[in-house]
Amino acid sequence: MDIDGVFSGGGIKGFALIGAYEELEKRGFRFKRVAGTSAGSIIAALIAANYSSKEIYQIMDELELKQLLDPRNTIFPFSVMKWILLYWRLGLYKGDALEKWLAEKLAARGVRKFSDLQPQALRVIASDLTNDQLIVLPDDLVKYGIDPTSFPVAKAIRMSCSMPYFFEPVKLYTKRNTSIVVDGGVLSNFPMWLFDKDNIQKERPVLGVQLSSHISDRPPNKINNAIQMFGALFETMKEAHDSRYISKRHAHNIIFIPTEGLLTTEFQLTPEKKEEIVNLGRDCTKKFFSKWSY
Repeated sequence: MDIDGVFSGGGIKGFALIGAYEELEKRGFRFKRVAGTSAGSIIAALIAANYSSKEIYQIMDELELKQLLDPRNTIFPFSVMKWILLYWRLGLYKGDALEKWLAEKLAARGVRKFSDLQPQALRVIASDLTNDQLIVLPDDLVKYGIDPTSFPVAKAIRMSCSMPYFFEPVKLYTKRNTSIVVDGGVLSNFPMWLFDKDNIQKERPVLGVQLSSHISDRPPNKINNAIQMFGALFETMKEAHDSRYISKRHAHNIIFIPTEGLLTTEFQLTPEKKEEIVNLGRDCTKKFFSKWSY
């Protein structure tokens, strides 16, 4: 069956998306269009480039995650410089290594620019902090005077993955100004709304994979100090828009994978931990299909 798929953000927890994709493949689902945010955009891009779940798992299993953490060169110890870099560069790590790695994997399948994909085959979410707006890539690039078809797919994915304060933002240069672009999860961590809209007949089923419990099952945030309040504030920004949408629309088409106990930036996962997270995605997807009908 042909479907459209949406994959949520979640950093390192995105390994669970691989397990979900594997189970979807086993059941004969084929993606015509995919969308995602942050970690979900990586999986979506690899699917759009015709990687199978087995191939994606092998790619991610072979990847030394710490290779993606590329601090700027300095004569001072990183422990000393990281706060200065955070202040001036707006992120601890450059993000160049992530983009280069993505570019290599996509190019291996002949995908460099969006013109190498079928129209609307891949869309990802980023956040333009300069202009206070959400960006759907590649669609919204025309607003910046940029040809969407000529834009590098790896650059778009990097933009969607630029976790605030962790990776440096991406600067999008235009004739009007320079836009500071960060992780799409700041504004929409699960863009199911791209394919499933009010009063518009769907061309095919839309299935989403979200790296969290259903909103009704999530524990409330504990806020007893300023740090906890900041964490709750960021989580609310990430989830409020999408949760409102999900509560109104077809939650029965969403595979919820509860990952609240996992860290988004745990870049030192053991092989055993990777497999555990993949299995979680696989098991939750099996459970989903024990009740799902279209």
